[in-house]
Amino acid sequence: MPGVFDSKNFNAEVFAGYVGRIPNTKRNAMIQSRAIRMRPDLAQAMKDQTGGNYITTTLTGTISGTVPQNYDGETDMTPGSTVTFKHSRVVVGRMAGWTENDFAKDVTGGQDFMENIAQQISEYWSEVDQDTLLHILKGVFSMSTGTENQAFVTSHTSDVTEVVNSEGKTGHMDATTLNTAIQKACGDNKSAFSLAIMHSVVATNLENLKLLTYLKYNDGNGLERDIGLATLNGRIVLVDDAMPVDTTSPEKTVYTSYVLGDGAIELTDCGAAVPYEVDRDPEKAGGQDKLYARQRKCFAPYGISFTQASMAKLSPTDAELEMGANWELVNTNTDSGKQYINNKLIPIAQIKSLG
Repeated sequence: MPGVFDSKNFNAEVFAGYVGRIPNTKRNAMIQSRAIRMRPDLAQAMKDQTGGNYITTTLTGTISGTVPQNYDGETDMTPGSTVTFKHSRVVVGRMAGWTENDFAKDVTGGQDFMENIAQQISEYWSEVDQDTLLHILKGVFSMSTGTENQAFVTSHTSDVTEVVNSEGKTGHMDATTLNTAIQKACGDNKSAFSLAIMHSVVATNLENLKLLTYLKYNDGNGLERDIGLATLNGRIVLVDDAMPVDTTSPEKTVYTSYVLGDGAIELTDCGAAVPYEVDRDPEKAGGQDKLYARQRKCFAPYGISFTQASMAKLSPTDAELEMGANWELVNTNTDSGKQYINNKLIPIAQIKSLG
């Protein structure tokens, strides 16, 4: 049954449609990038009403690396087999509510109230989603137990904060930093990386060195213009000041830049039983309108599982997402002879620099 919002009919399904259609005008570069691969096929298994907050999917092994046997007419052939890796993922549930006096008039500026409120919530959820993703990446790079997990963190992290670059500056990225970092992470599979996301301080320093190449187009008059999108070592560069900045040391500020491949993060919008609803208190402050919003989404880094090793409730908190103990490389999950995915196949890397 529709609710009433500031004396206007409120239909939650229509409202949700507005939220889905309104474009996001904020940066939130990571959550809107090609690094995000939508997985709607998993949503049914994670529906709120079925209690599906944690599922395991499979990654099939390859026959690459199989040692061929000698075909000499005498040697018997011994067939091998592929292995199946288990990729576990968790649903992150978040909710928020707002109370406003004369909400429709004060917030929407007299325009269509549903569309304006939807636009604000769309931007809000994009910010929440990017924050969630950053918490996840912090957790992934905090893995400290298990040889394979440690090997991933070591090889997929490039720390140049103490390195003198080609320009004679200590700790700053230069023309070779990105290329070296992705080779360290994935070796001959470095072509899997397609974009880098960095703080504006880092991007500006690279721009001042004339290392960023801006893509161009010809306008209607035939004039060549920049489109505002740059590349570095052939990778698209996205600039977003939401990228991690560590100021714990009084002597230096450390910036973390992420390098990702297309589809490095799988995203499933699982849906909530009641994503939006409204209420009205006619007494409080002369009359208040209330809006409640809920969402359930699953962010799954390719090749890395969420373990639930330290999770108190059915949805992980931001702090739990940041815990290295809750993450491990995808493996066969067998009692003996456990095999792990080759970390060269995971197009996720980080670069720590002073600029």
